[in-house]
Amino acid sequence: MTAEQLLLLLEQAVLPLYPQGISQGQQQPKLVLAYSGGVDSEVLAFGLSRFSHQYPHIACLLIHVHHGLSDNANIWVQHCIARASHYQLPIQIERVNVEKGARQSLEAKAREARYQAFDRYLNPGDILLTAHHQDDQLETLLLALKRGQGPKGLAAMGALQTYKQAWLVRPLLDISRDQIEQFAAQKQLVHIEDESNQDDSFDRNFLRLDIIPRLKQRWPGIATTAARSAALCAEQQQVIDNEVSHRLPQWLIQPTDPKALVTESTGFVLAGFAQLTPAWQALLFRGYLSYCDVSLPSQSQLQQILSQLLEAKDDANVAIQWGDFQIKRFAGIAYVLSNSALEPLPVNALQHDIRAVLLGEQNQASGRVGQLAFVVQKQMQAQMQQGVSTSSFPLLALPIEHVQVTVKFGAAGSIKCLPQFASTQRSKPRELKKLWQECHIPPWRRQQIPLIFYGDVLVAAIGLWIDQRYLAAPGQAGLSLPLLNS
Repeated sequence: MTAEQLLLLLEQAVLPLYPQGISQGQQQPKLVLAYSGGVDSEVLAFGLSRFSHQYPHIACLLIHVHHGLSDNANIWVQHCIARASHYQLPIQIERVNVEKGARQSLEAKAREARYQAFDRYLNPGDILLTAHHQDDQLETLLLALKRGQGPKGLAAMGALQTYKQAWLVRPLLDISRDQIEQFAAQKQLVHIEDESNQDDSFDRNFLRLDIIPRLKQRWPGIATTAARSAALCAEQQQVIDNEVSHRLPQWLIQPTDPKALVTESTGFVLAGFAQLTPAWQALLFRGYLSYCDVSLPSQSQLQQILSQLLEAKDDANVAIQWGDFQIKRFAGIAYVLSNSALEPLPVNALQHDIRAVLLGEQNQASGRVGQLAFVVQKQMQAQMQQGVSTSSFPLLALPIEHVQVTVKFGAAGSIKCLPQFASTQRSKPRELKKLWQECHIPPWRRQQIPLIFYGDVLVAAIGLWIDQRYLAAPGQAGLSLPLLNS
């Protein structure tokens, strides 16, 4: 590989991503290089320097991530700053903390921290360059085999792929490690050597140091043929993805649908799902999880999820957890929820604020139930005009003097209330457990909805209903409790 060929690789990789017809005087998406200072990224930094002189209207930036995992990390920072100056390229040093939890890979946590650092510099349309090469692709493919992954994992890394609102480009993916090292030697490029690369307790290093050299000794072209296999898997996966994207919408239910839970995000309809083949069940539910932008469970976890969703009784409390997420089911619909969305609310503060509004001690209180926020505040109920109220929503009457006002989260299902529902007029109170079902409130949200009591009487569930016996009369002050499904 020559310097001209390296520049051509960069041009072929990134120039097609720039819109046609943009003049050199206009701001262009920038190129951001993940710059470790190792031989691979050093070669790519050299090429990016040539590219920046050829295309001065395209901004370029090097980002070096200081993980703090090596005693030499500060020396590497100085090396990268010096080399960036030599290449006449701007550089940003990002310091991150890598904390490995139980059953977590240090490699994976460091990678996650790196990409979070890169994200801070990527605007929509920008291009993130990484120096992954053909031997890295072979390592990735072998790791995918070790983990028992399917076509998506065996597709390994793509030379071009979308990355959030930006692009991720790997210009050297068809170039071998030997070619890169030969180029660095010819150009006398100074680079760092990370001592952790010799630690074969890391899976990638084990493959790189012990396994791949033996494979290449037996089959010199294995990196090339493995890359071909990865490309074929990627083609097959694209066909699968296209078909899943075509079929998936009929299984999704959006929050705006009348049958959906207004407190949740997109759900997955289970009616008829059991009639599909196991393969399509897995593909579609993975597609749903990807649509919701959550980390995917393992194959065994996915099988457990599908088994419980399809085989558990209708009234069973389905809750399958993996990582930071879990699946729940209600009324024939599955929902993926983050653990943080199910954490107990800071109820003491919210109880105090709502009660303070009722007693006239502050102007408003705000909170959240699932995906929806609410605000309660004191207002005046509109006057009647020609027998019709001009108000579009009812207000809760303020408590009379000396009545004890209580705000609770959760109450016995046997407590009764007489809600004022626009669609239903009742003459008798109904039990709370029946009202939860009528309002399609799933069990996991019932402890998050503030309930207002005057004395021992449940007078309102914020965002859902007001007891019709406690409605503010026209012209009177009351508490605004906007409906969650309004």
